[in-house]
Order: sequence, then C-alpha cells, then structure tokens
Amino acid sequence: MKTRLLAWTAITLSTVTNFAWADQALATAKNCMACHALEKKLVGPAYKDVALKYAGDKSAVDKLALKIQKGGSGVWGPVAMPSNTQVNDAEAKKLAAWVLTIK
Repeated sequence: MKTRLLAWTAITLSTVTNFAWADQALATAKNCMACHALEKKLVGPAYKDVALKYAGDKSAVDKLALKIQKGGSGVWGPVAMPSNTQVNDAEAKKLAAWVLTIK
C-alpha cells in the first residue's frame, strides 16, 4: 500500500511540476523571461508580485492576457511593457493563468 501511495505521490508531483515548467518554458520561448523573473524585479515586475496584485480578481486572466499581447504602461512604474505580437490569444491566456499561480 505504501509503495502505491508513494508512486501516486511521485506521479502527481511530477505532473504538477512539469505543468509549471511547461508554462515557464513558454514564457522563455516567448521572451517574457528577458524582462520578468519568478521572484525578483528585473525590467518588469516579478511574476509573484503580479500574482499577488491580481489575487482574487476574476477577470485577471483576461486583463493580463491583453497586456501580454498589447503591452501597457503606468501600472508598475515608468517603464512600458512592449506589445508581444508573437504571442497568440491561447498562449497569452495560458501565460496569464500560469503567472497567477506563482506564489
């Protein structure tokens, strides 16, 4: 029984970890990580700070997906976020949903 439980736990953790890394891989592939990091401010805010700011906002995925694609300014300081035309709608929503899970 313990062996099955350990195996199930390992598979579950692997799946969750791979899910998180898959989205970080997308962020890297789309050049998001050039300006953002998980836990510290670079050019733009840390993803954990973005998640904290939008926690509880039911429209956050749509808001952030739009910002990812169209860019924005003024929310996090004077440096504007450029538009990311290489990111399609589905990718933008996937990235936004992932950012909101970062603690």
